[in-house]
Amino acid sequence: MVLVGIIPIFTFALGTWQVQRLKWKIALIDDLEEKLEREPLPLPPKVNLEALPDFQFRKVVLKGRWDNAHAILLGPRVRDGTIGYHLVVPFVRSDGSTVLVDRGFVARDMAQAARRIQDQQQGEAEILGMLRTAQVRNAYTPDNHPEKGEWYWADVDAMAAHAGGEEAGVQPVFVEEVFEGHAGEANTRLSHGVPVGRTPTVDIRNSHVSYIVTWYSLSAFTTAMFIRLLLKRRQALGRLPRY
Repeated sequence: MVLVGIIPIFTFALGTWQVQRLKWKIALIDDLEEKLEREPLPLPPKVNLEALPDFQFRKVVLKGRWDNAHAILLGPRVRDGTIGYHLVVPFVRSDGSTVLVDRGFVARDMAQAARRIQDQQQGEAEILGMLRTAQVRNAYTPDNHPEKGEWYWADVDAMAAHAGGEEAGVQPVFVEEVFEGHAGEANTRLSHGVPVGRTPTVDIRNSHVSYIVTWYSLSAFTTAMFIRLLLKRRQALGRLPRY
């Protein structure tokens, strides 16, 4: 009876905590979407890495040239049912510093073609991107093997070291190139081995509503169970003989 009586209180508390988490997540998404609507900003020559989380999803404009010798195929990844990779290329900015740019998705059978096309881009380029932080690796993601050219997750520090590290002026700053075209243009790019960047949207997962429903439903169910057991116990006690 004690255990069944504690479960409704515990699950109700979890549901209330998820309500607070939902409010926090909505506020966070609103803040990031507001940042995304701001005008693109230029990156300073030396990026303050501690301040990067505060600028996540901010659009930035970069000018410079591609360091194609250190390009990385990151994946596998899936886009609309197609298996492929993300092409990550160090970008040497005009001030001499280098950041990492995720140029976007390429289909697996066009990956080598995408690298050949990338090698042909030798001149100065200007791109629009979004600042992002390093990806969180889950328990099922394999280790990266840079020596084999195998990159399964965006370990920004390791990718920066692969491109030359601090000695070469490479900063562990990750930018996702923005693609603002339509679906037909994206399909054309994919068929020719041209990477398709990400759309400028906030992609933070928000599942707290389902958690709230789960915990509050469990609390209501176990409360009804507790009341039913309590009534049965009283009925049983009421049938005991009195002396």
